[in-house]
Amino acid sequence: MFLLLLGVPTALGHLYLWRRLVVDTTRPRTLARRIGTLAIIGAFALLMSALVVTRRVPPEYGKFFAWPGFVWLAVLFYLAIALGIAEIPRRILLKRATLAPVAVGAGSVVDPGPVEPVEVVPDPSRRLFISRSVAIGSGIAAGSVVGYGMTQALGDPQLLQVPVTLDKLQKSMSGFRIAVVSDIHLGPLLGRSHTERIVRMINEQEADLVAIVGDLVDGTVAELGEAAAPLKDLVSRHGSFFVTGNHEYFSGHEQWISELDRLGVNPLRNEGLTVAGGIELVGVNDVTGKAYGDGPDFERALTGRDRNNPVVLLSHQPVQVSDASSRGVDLQLSGHTHGGQMVPFNFVVPVQQPSVAGLSKVDDTWLYVSRGAGFWGPPVRVGAPPDITMIELRSAG
Repeated sequence: MFLLLLGVPTALGHLYLWRRLVVDTTRPRTLARRIGTLAIIGAFALLMSALVVTRRVPPEYGKFFAWPGFVWLAVLFYLAIALGIAEIPRRILLKRATLAPVAVGAGSVVDPGPVEPVEVVPDPSRRLFISRSVAIGSGIAAGSVVGYGMTQALGDPQLLQVPVTLDKLQKSMSGFRIAVVSDIHLGPLLGRSHTERIVRMINEQEADLVAIVGDLVDGTVAELGEAAAPLKDLVSRHGSFFVTGNHEYFSGHEQWISELDRLGVNPLRNEGLTVAGGIELVGVNDVTGKAYGDGPDFERALTGRDRNNPVVLLSHQPVQVSDASSRGVDLQLSGHTHGGQMVPFNFVVPVQQPSVAGLSKVDDTWLYVSRGAGFWGPPVRVGAPPDITMIELRSAG
């Protein structure tokens, strides 16, 4: 199903590229057209290999397929957009790319007689020049966007400072700081060095608490345990906590929960605890867990919580805020959206989620959505740089 959902549109995308980059820019039955056709077929095969092979081999081997395949996926996406934008001016220019008009069957100067319609003859050379110019311009535009997006995705996450005022927070606890990180996505493209960088950046902030809100991995403990190992070095005054994301359920969530517990990162599985004597910290499983008999259970998670203290909920997907707000949660910390990761997907996210990124409010519940510290699929972020967020809780008084 996954390959079908992604394979069909990418196949159509390659067909569109073949028309615009090969058929329109080369003459029939030439070597250039044959080479171009083979290149498009090879690119599609490379992309499908990345989607298939990386899910079936260890990351140290999968990366040889993932890097070129997923980078090409991003190029394909933005190249199709660039060519689509250029479609109208291209058609206008092609319509005007004709030889000098010739009147057919005109009479004499003295007696012109009836004038036949003008014959408009396309100019093959001009049409080729226009098509090639559009192809080159679109290629430059797409390559530039993807190159920029790779620097964003592979660079250091932005460190954001976000104050949140909670009415129930005791004055003595004003200034309590929670380091929020989500969607680290360890896998064939992101490994141990990525984890080490995140741990270093969080530790430099001397947070009171660390919250990892899902999608840590894209692979099993056997494959990625070494990449996740630096999490044991996380330092905070009141500990590190974790809730499952959808990708944990694709990667063996039970083993990962045990591994994180071993590393000193406390999983919250539909449960909560009182932190520093004044904050009710609660974590619920991701909604994807329902298919694995491990779905979210708000009633269980909130049972026994002190109603005089503010409730801070860790929940991977923002969409769960509807359940949170109906149960009096004061602040929900989420991820999942990647901020859209690549424009224009940021306009698509609201179809499923109540927030793309940042701080918002749903009824009386604050919702903060991190853009995540990693990426999924293409190592590209456009308009949605990765982040690690320091949430500073403030009292209303």
